[in-house]
Amino acid sequence: MKKYLSWVLYGLLGLLALAQFIRPEYSNPSVNPADDIQQVAGVPAEVMTVLRSSCYDCHSNETVYPWYSKIAPVSWWVVDHVQEGREKLNFSTFGQLNAGERADALEEAGETIQEGEMPLRSYTWLHPGAKLSAANKSLLLNWLQANGGEQGEGGGGPASETAGDDDDD
Repeated sequence: MKKYLSWVLYGLLGLLALAQFIRPEYSNPSVNPADDIQQVAGVPAEVMTVLRSSCYDCHSNETVYPWYSKIAPVSWWVVDHVQEGREKLNFSTFGQLNAGERADALEEAGETIQEGEMPLRSYTWLHPGAKLSAANKSLLLNWLQANGGEQGEGGGGPASETAGDDDDD
């Protein structure tokens, strides 16, 4: 039995070593500052600070890949999360969206933050500085609600008065 467990352990270590040769594509496409949310939406500095510390690693082209993202199989998981995050909302290409898409993206971001889905717990566990304090969450949600929803589509009044009241998406 001991010999069997030894072979299994060596086999697993061999597979882990071989997995290091299967490298995901780490990408940080170039950033056009004119398309960044800060320029496009006039994000206040304090909101921008929260976005950069809690959101930009997965939702921008300015990802900082930590050391553990170079080790398989974690590397595959990290790169997949970044790619998925950028597909959902990319602050670096925010200016390429039309006004309605921008408003919808901000409204959806607010909903996911409100529901506690973002930032991901798996991310904040390793990046405690990305956790949203109650004050930062409130600051971010207030800004997102004021700039998302019907506000970006030419609706009247602040989006916080109309967004989320009716679900006719």
